[in-house]
Amino acid sequence: MRYAEGASQLAGAAGTRVVSIDALRGFNIFWIIGGDGAVWALDRMLQNDGPLLAAAGRFLGDEMHHSSWAGFTFYDFIFPLFIFVVGASIPLSLTRLVEREGRAKAHWRVLRRAALLYALGIIFYGGVAGHFGEIRLLGVLQRIAICYLFASLMFLNFDWRGLVAAFVVLLVGYWALMTFVPVPPVGAGSYAPVANLADWIDANYLPGRLWDRVRDPEGLLGTVPAIASCLAGIFAGLLVQDARVALQRKVLWLIGAGAVSVVAGEIWGLQFPIIKAIWTSSFVLVAAGWSAILLGALYQVIDIWGYKAWAVVFVWIGANAITLYFINGVFGFEPFARRFVGGDVARWFNAALSPGAGSLVSHLVGLALAIALAGYLYRRKIFLRV
Repeated sequence: MRYAEGASQLAGAAGTRVVSIDALRGFNIFWIIGGDGAVWALDRMLQNDGPLLAAAGRFLGDEMHHSSWAGFTFYDFIFPLFIFVVGASIPLSLTRLVEREGRAKAHWRVLRRAALLYALGIIFYGGVAGHFGEIRLLGVLQRIAICYLFASLMFLNFDWRGLVAAFVVLLVGYWALMTFVPVPPVGAGSYAPVANLADWIDANYLPGRLWDRVRDPEGLLGTVPAIASCLAGIFAGLLVQDARVALQRKVLWLIGAGAVSVVAGEIWGLQFPIIKAIWTSSFVLVAAGWSAILLGALYQVIDIWGYKAWAVVFVWIGANAITLYFINGVFGFEPFARRFVGGDVARWFNAALSPGAGSLVSHLVGLALAIALAGYLYRRKIFLRV
């Protein structure tokens, strides 16, 4: 599969590669394929090194866990950031595809990519190895596929005004459903776990295996606002692609609009709480805002100032993001690394350095293996993308 899952080919009419988008995609996946485990291990290590370091470790560890329900941590940010990057890549890839092969071909390519990614999601969660009731029909990859599908179709058929209208309708419509539609036997306006409309729909109408048995964080209704997260990325991609806008002004727009989005999300969150598990509209705005700010910062450093060497590892990872995610989820880089630094080797690190050091080493070795694979694929120009 040599075609791109939204590789960022263009930056305006100049046709230069938008390296910051590639790097942002890789930065995102970095935390999923081992960066998170390394932080968890570091947290455990620092608990034995005095109150200051222990507090620092707890802070890092807390940020590398999902919020128990309402709230926003760095770990909550990872998934919507990836969907944002998928959206940002859509104008850059589909515009060129339409110019080269036509609009009908672009529609077919979008449908094929979405179907393949959805199928990979089914396999990722165990495929059809068990009974039908054990198949997880919706999950991370499936949600990405659905968001990519609908956002791409809207991009191909709507102008920017239509995209903005769709974004507003998705967020406001989801808020209205979650706020005014009563949930038996709770009533309307509840956003509590298992007592909200999204969880009720999953429990009653989503077939197959639910992630939490009675609810699913990638469920049916919550996918609707997730499409808006992808549309937010499209807005960023359109801005980056626009050759009429000066490079520095693009950065200002990304960071400025991102800041406004974060503030708007926080304000909306006072009534419609920021909850990743049901992907509330306020969560969309906060996550999209931070995504735009981060993209603006990387665009400034990498694409305008030209400081690219430090991000080469992220570019490698981003070039085969789904492939690395799939390999890590099905086989695991860290479990493989334990074949070399587990057992007595890990216990030696724990005794010689600090409890948790063995786990830290195994996660770092796993990360190194993932980076080595990413670098090998990149240098060989092997891009297994969907």
